[in-house]
Amino acid sequence: MIGNALRTNHVGFTVDDLDRPIAMFAELFGYTLTSRGGRNARGVARLTGVADADILVAHLHHPDLIGIELIAYHRPEDRGRIGGRPCDTGYTHLTFDVRDIEALVAEAAAHGLVPVGEIVGRRGAGARVVYLRDPDGINIELIEPGDAAP
Repeated sequence: MIGNALRTNHVGFTVDDLDRPIAMFAELFGYTLTSRGGRNARGVARLTGVADADILVAHLHHPDLIGIELIAYHRPEDRGRIGGRPCDTGYTHLTFDVRDIEALVAEAAAHGLVPVGEIVGRRGAGARVVYLRDPDGINIELIEPGDAAP
C-alpha cells in the first residue's frame, strides 16, 4: 500500500431524477441497484455545506467495475447545472472498455447519451474512442481496445 488509500469505492453523479440513470447504467453496463433512499438533511448539510439539502441516493454495483452513486437533490431550490466542454477545467468523465463501440453508441441513444464528438480510430488499427454525454451532464468515454489489447 502506498499512502493511506486502500481501494476505490465509488464515483458519484448528481442527477435530476434517479430512474433514467439507474436504467442507463443497468442496461448499458450491467450494474444492479443495491440501495435507494433518502438521507438525513442535517447530515447532508454538514457533509456537503449545502443548507436545506433534501436528497435521494441510489447505489449501483457491478462485480468488476467501480461502484456508482447517483444523487438527486430536491432542495435547495436555487441549485444549478454544470455544463462544460472536455477542455474546461473540472470536466470529468467515466471510462468503460467495450466490445462493439458502434452498437453501444446506438443503444446509449435510447438513454439520452449523445456523442460529444465522433468515434475516433479505425477497427484493427488501435483503440477506437468516443465521448458521450447524458441529459444530466454525465460524461462517458467508451474505448474499444485495438487488436493488441488484452
